[in-house]
Amino acid sequence: MQLRFLGKNSKSGDCPTLYATDRDTYLVQGWRIYANDLLMQLTIPEGETAVEVPTELFEHLEKDGLPCGEFRRLDDPLMILTPGGTYVVQGREVTDPEALAQMSIPDYETVVEVPKAAITALLEEPRGADLQRRAQPAL
Repeated sequence: MQLRFLGKNSKSGDCPTLYATDRDTYLVQGWRIYANDLLMQLTIPEGETAVEVPTELFEHLEKDGLPCGEFRRLDDPLMILTPGGTYVVQGREVTDPEALAQMSIPDYETVVEVPKAAITALLEEPRGADLQRRAQPAL
């Protein structure tokens, strides 16, 4: 898997980072979730995991040709907008050694892969049934 760095929101050290891949996906490197109250709200299928990232991380989507701006809705793969102003992003946990070797990942972070189409859909205005589905903020 080939990665293209899109950005991160810190000048020093390792932190949540966004990459585009050659598979029409994004890799979202973020903080592992340890908070029990947050974990209890999540239903994560086998082979997937969730990471927490600052909302500003997705401003870097502009470098991949997507419109810069806020997500218009919360839906897979964005699971929760926390009161602290972060997103919980769910996706397939990245275990590919070649891809992981291209990143610097501290022990308190991990990486999920999400389809580009799923992220693009969240930037669009909600329609019809989507208006009925509003994610609730985390406790």
